[in-house]
Amino acid sequence: MRLTPVQIAAIRRTTAEIFGDQASVWLFGSRVDDSKRGGDIDLLICPGQAPAGSVLARKITFLGRLERLLGERKVDVVIEEPGDTRPIVQVAHRTGIRL
Repeated sequence: MRLTPVQIAAIRRTTAEIFGDQASVWLFGSRVDDSKRGGDIDLLICPGQAPAGSVLARKITFLGRLERLLGERKVDVVIEEPGDTRPIVQVAHRTGIRL
């Protein structure tokens, strides 16, 4: 996995702050492959019992906070919904690493 312990901690902490303590976050895509270089940070967030409010607003807040913590890195975020059958969600669970 090509994230530092500081980056992992920032992602986990920000996920809990924005999406609730029960939320989980998965890293997937090129960053899980140690043999690759570069690439964006692809995250799947499973909110659990998220606080009330717009998912889009929370996603924007999450991305803004991560940018302040991690610097200007390309971060893609997918928010999993209950019963979500989108292929991207399935791939993230199958190939990703839970942070």
